[in-house]
Amino acid sequence: MTRTEQLTRQKGAEERSSGRWLALSVLVLAVLLVAVDATVLGLATPSLSEDLKPSGTQLLWIGDIYSFVIAGLLVSMGSLGDRIGRKKLLLIGATAFGAVSVLNACATSPEMMIVARALLGVAGATLMPSTLALIRNIFHDPRERSLAIGIWGATASAGAAVGPVVGGALLQHFYWGSVFLINLPVMAVLVIVGVKLLPESKNPVAGPWDLLSVSLSLVGVIGVVYAVKEAATHGVTWEVGLAALLGAGALYAFVQRQFRLGAPLLDMRLFKHRGFSGAVLADLLTVFGLSGLVFFLSQFLQLVQGRDPLEAGLAELPAAIGAVATGLLAGRYARRYSVRVIVSGGLAAIGLALGALTLLHKESGYPLLGAALLVVGLGAGFSFTVTADVILSSVPKEQAGSASAVSETAYELGAALGIALLGSIVTGVYQGFTAPASVPAPVADAAHESLGGAVEAGRMLDPQTAQTMIGAAQDAFVDGLRLASGVGSAVLLATAAAAWFLLRGQELQDGVEH
Repeated sequence: MTRTEQLTRQKGAEERSSGRWLALSVLVLAVLLVAVDATVLGLATPSLSEDLKPSGTQLLWIGDIYSFVIAGLLVSMGSLGDRIGRKKLLLIGATAFGAVSVLNACATSPEMMIVARALLGVAGATLMPSTLALIRNIFHDPRERSLAIGIWGATASAGAAVGPVVGGALLQHFYWGSVFLINLPVMAVLVIVGVKLLPESKNPVAGPWDLLSVSLSLVGVIGVVYAVKEAATHGVTWEVGLAALLGAGALYAFVQRQFRLGAPLLDMRLFKHRGFSGAVLADLLTVFGLSGLVFFLSQFLQLVQGRDPLEAGLAELPAAIGAVATGLLAGRYARRYSVRVIVSGGLAAIGLALGALTLLHKESGYPLLGAALLVVGLGAGFSFTVTADVILSSVPKEQAGSASAVSETAYELGAALGIALLGSIVTGVYQGFTAPASVPAPVADAAHESLGGAVEAGRMLDPQTAQTMIGAAQDAFVDGLRLASGVGSAVLLATAAAAWFLLRGQELQDGVEH
């Protein structure tokens, strides 16, 4: 080989390497946007409610429909990307996400807002599986892929934590629709740059997209998640039972149909791989244990400790800092010490941090909470990054979209179940507080609905009575939060033990794929 040929080959390799990382930067933009959008709406809910005046049921649908639709469509969209091309699906979804964000920002009624949030969920479901699947196909060196997944996971964690900070800053200066309009410039950059930098990849033998399987998956996941949330909030009713039965029946039919199809929407044989199943289960139960805490922590910071939205968002940043720090190192340490050591150790750290939060009370100083959140982030960065790597490494790259979608579906289901079940613990304990005898029954009933309702109801009372009632409500809320943290801690420690056995012998790849 001549000197000129050597230099030409070296230059080509450097260009391909830089191209991979530039492509990753585009994928990171998509992840950042979805992660921010998942948490930013919570802070905007009060001003949105004042403007659109939704009923209590409508407000719940505004908050829930986005995650319902995403959870129901992830598997279908991951499989669609395998068939039509992950780059194509990502760019179509990103364009739709930007357009529907405008519809959300311009909503003039609760009904319009619910429809807009549902459409945003459809667009969002195309983004997360596509990004992970493209990483699987862009990075053939397993060590580079581990680092790329670490950056992907760190961005998702940072985005979820930055959401409240961004939302708080926007809401101090602009109307509630601004939390959706920030999506537009990010999506514009993603589409324009992604067209040039992202390589296309698909499964060349994927077969047709089975619409009956898509419908069964959507009905099954939404039915089960809806039933769990409604049962936790309003108790078991015939409507909840019907939704649960419909959802479970649809999921059973979905699984049976996948075994019969020559080109299934989701290859159920993936779950025969112990590492794949163990990683998916670890993801689901980890998010289950964490989500109840995260959901109620903002209320604790604002309604119990009196912090403003921006300050509350900043108070939650240690979790993101920890996740970013360990997410970037997780792959390296998993190869040095083993997958199960890193995943189980990360899960155990989260469990112990949640256990420490059982010591929380109204006057707790920030060091306890900040330290616990930092440890939660450190543990989550290790466990989520390595399990994502295991899931992607366990399947052929042609099936990366489906595998990524399973991982994301486990995340969404874990979040829905955690908020519903752990949230019901907080709500159940909270509703047991005793209002002063002088408080009128309608006011007391409103106060027992939620801690925010108690603060609002207190404005109808004289200052001393209001202070007594709100103090009792805050004490009950903290008692519920402590109990939910204890249950979450037990779930995480049990998951750490299960992961130790399920991930036995599991290793991350080292050799470069060709």
